[in-house]
Amino acid sequence: MAERIAVVGAGQMGNGIAHVFAQGGFDVVMIDVAQAALDKGRATIEKNMARQVEKQSLTDADRTAALGRLTLSTSTDAVAGAALVVEAATENRDLKFRIFEELDAKAGAGAILATNTSSISITEIAARTKRPEAVIGMHFMNPVPVMKLVEIIRGLATSDETTQRVVAWSTTLGKVPVEVNDFPGFVANRILMPMINEAIYCVHESVGTPAAIDQVMKLGMNHPMGPLALADLIGLDTCLAILEVLHDGLGDPKYRPCPLLRKYVAAGWLGRKSGRGFYTY
Repeated sequence: MAERIAVVGAGQMGNGIAHVFAQGGFDVVMIDVAQAALDKGRATIEKNMARQVEKQSLTDADRTAALGRLTLSTSTDAVAGAALVVEAATENRDLKFRIFEELDAKAGAGAILATNTSSISITEIAARTKRPEAVIGMHFMNPVPVMKLVEIIRGLATSDETTQRVVAWSTTLGKVPVEVNDFPGFVANRILMPMINEAIYCVHESVGTPAAIDQVMKLGMNHPMGPLALADLIGLDTCLAILEVLHDGLGDPKYRPCPLLRKYVAAGWLGRKSGRGFYTY
C-alpha cells in the first residue's frame, strides 16, 4: 500500500508539491481552508500534467493514476494517517507556528512534519511541537514539477532518522536533496534575495529599466531568467518577507529591503499573481 502524504496549502508551492508526490506513487491529500483554493490547485495540477503528457515526459495512464491518488480536504483532520505532512502555507512566521501546533496535535505519533519555508527557522517552528526531532525543512524550488533541488534543513533537534527518511522520499520523487543548516534564508535565499534586492535598487536608482537589468543578467551571467522577472514569479510579497527574515535574523544592513520593493507590495503589485510587478502580465 502506498504511503500517505498530506500537503497543507494549495497555492503555487503546495499544488506543485502535491503534484510530484502523486506522480511519485504516493497517496496525497491536499489541504486548504478555502475550497476555491483547492479547486484552483487541482486544476493547476491537471493542466501541468497534461503539458507533461504533451511533452511525452508522462504517459496518459500514469497521469490518470496520479490524479486518482490525489484527494482534497478543507480540514487539517485529514493529516491523520499521513507518514509525512508538508506545510506550504504563506511565508508568515506566526501563521506557520499556529499550523504546526495544530498539525502536531492531529498527525499520527510517527509522522514527520516538514515545512516548505524558504527562510523561517526550522528550530523555532519545531519548538512549537512536542516532536521537534521529527520536524524538518523541505524547501522545494518553484516550479516544483520542473526544478530538481530540494533544500533539506535540519533544526537543532531534527534526528538522523527523520533526515534520512526525508532524503529518501525526495530521491524517490526524482529530486536532488541537498542538506543545509538552519540559518536565516538557508543557502538558496541567502544568496538569491540580496541579488534580487540589488536589482530592485538598480530600478529604484534609475540605473536601468527592468528589461535592461534582466537582459544584462541573462546574457552576461547566463541566468535563464532575469532577477526582476524571477521576483515577479516568486511574488514580491514573498521576496519582501524573506528579506525581512534575513535582515532581522542576521542583523546586517546589506539585507535591508529596497524601499521600492516595499512600495510595490503596499500598492498590491505583487508580480505575476496580481497581474503587475516589475512587468505587466
